[in-house]
Amino acid sequence: MKKLFATKYWWIYLLIVLVGVNYLASQFHFRLDLTQEKRFTLSTPTKKLLSNLNDPVTVTVFLDGDMPAGFKRLANSTRELLQEFKENGKGNIHFRFQRPGSDKADTAGVYSMDSLMSLGLKPTNVRVKAKEGEGEEQRYLFPGAIVTYHDRIVPVDFLQSSKVNDGDPFSTLNNADALLEFKLAHAIQKITAETVPAVGYLLGNGEPMTYNVYDLIEGALKPNYGFGFVPIDSVKVIPQYFNALVVMKPTKAFTNEQKLKIDQYIMHGGKVIWLLDKLDANLDSLMRKNGDFVAFDFGLNLDDQFFKYGVRINADLVQDLQCDRIPMVVGSMGDKPQTELQSWPYFPLLSSYSNNPIAKNMDQVLSLFPSSIDTVKAPGIQKTVLLATSSNARTLSTPAIVSLNSIKTEEDMKTFNKANIPVAVLLEGKFSSLFTNRLSQATMDTMAGLYKQPFRAAPAEDNKMIVIADADIATNVFSQAQGPLPMGFNQFTNYQYANKDFILNCIEYLVNPSGILETRSKDYTLRLLDPEKVETQKTTWQLVNIGVPVLLVLLFGFIYQAIRKRKYQ
Repeated sequence: MKKLFATKYWWIYLLIVLVGVNYLASQFHFRLDLTQEKRFTLSTPTKKLLSNLNDPVTVTVFLDGDMPAGFKRLANSTRELLQEFKENGKGNIHFRFQRPGSDKADTAGVYSMDSLMSLGLKPTNVRVKAKEGEGEEQRYLFPGAIVTYHDRIVPVDFLQSSKVNDGDPFSTLNNADALLEFKLAHAIQKITAETVPAVGYLLGNGEPMTYNVYDLIEGALKPNYGFGFVPIDSVKVIPQYFNALVVMKPTKAFTNEQKLKIDQYIMHGGKVIWLLDKLDANLDSLMRKNGDFVAFDFGLNLDDQFFKYGVRINADLVQDLQCDRIPMVVGSMGDKPQTELQSWPYFPLLSSYSNNPIAKNMDQVLSLFPSSIDTVKAPGIQKTVLLATSSNARTLSTPAIVSLNSIKTEEDMKTFNKANIPVAVLLEGKFSSLFTNRLSQATMDTMAGLYKQPFRAAPAEDNKMIVIADADIATNVFSQAQGPLPMGFNQFTNYQYANKDFILNCIEYLVNPSGILETRSKDYTLRLLDPEKVETQKTTWQLVNIGVPVLLVLLFGFIYQAIRKRKYQ
């Protein structure tokens, strides 16, 4: 090596080495993840999904050009993540970044703003610098991507349902960053899947079949799963080819025969998501009666079954100071009423306080007249609260009086002293049948022989179910002008809550064994500078950042010259 650098053309050999190192670096990508939360490490389910790809998948990301710093950071994170995807995908992951409609001459492969909005991606209005020396201009960004595979297309909205922190855009974009792996991996899994799980919608006890469940059925279930209706009184047993069963807002009491069918569906491995209203309360009733009304128990006859599984839905209404707003009459001008948007505690905004991937890093979920849930002792059953109120909530026991002006004095405000009241609970484990030692031998023989489904007192393996004490989480408003609106959408404020994503995540958790949903549980720590120290130590660190590199260069030059002088003296 010493002889090599002593030659006349040593710089040529050095150049060759540098070119070789750069070529190898371009072909082989390697990095160490030293972050505590393993921010830059793909999860095992994602790696397995990518390694099993047989055909190319193309991801087009619409974060390119001039953007605010937060979106540039999101774009860089997306680029690094897709590079990891590419290396684990055996050459079947291709990606590109573009600005919608940026190349007017070449329309092939370029998406326009209208086409992106028709696919479901929503624009974000930002301010960016127009040109050097000029002012700022408003521009629409589409923080999302399009995933294509063969002739299939799936949009991915990076900001959709990400947890929103008021007044803290960095934290909001950080939450979107944390969900990148899940959203892109889930889109790839969805677009490449040859078969999909089947989900049944139970009928027979007054479950709605109106436009108020349009988004649940047509917008959530049918596009993502095999879907079918299950008329409980027309089937001897609930077919096991349904991977999950949706029990949506029944209004009539269940008979023991119906309960047995659902119980045995669970004991044979079927998953259930219960969306129930314990009390009969809705805003239309309040408006029609133009005053207070009493919310009575529907009497669904499910209490004993839920108690056996490990939960109890209470006959009460939950109120929360953290709530949505509705228009209310606050006065009149002449003969015309004057309305304003007012917070209404009967419409709590629910959040997740657990690390379960179903609701981790998710925006708030809008609920309408929810009831509270208590967990009860059930051997072998693990309970996880998925959604709960804020720390300023209360419950109104039945018969609960619903009033437009439920908070009238400062004393009323003091009664909101309950924290984190559960509204949605995940149950996991080996459930016990309600009908153990309660059926005649003849009935059990009929189930085994005629129905080909022998009675089981417990499932063979651990099972799952989700109980939600507010069916309206999955309902939508119907507008005469716009038709069915998305679930969780407030037409008065034009704000979209995370209801749809929460329901889809619930079903995905129940029916998808791949574990992709687990990537939602990543927790990215936002390590920002201390504003106080930045202000007080600003000059010091500027001198360090500017002066130290200059001093190092001068020191290196001095040492180098000293060595040369000593060597050739």
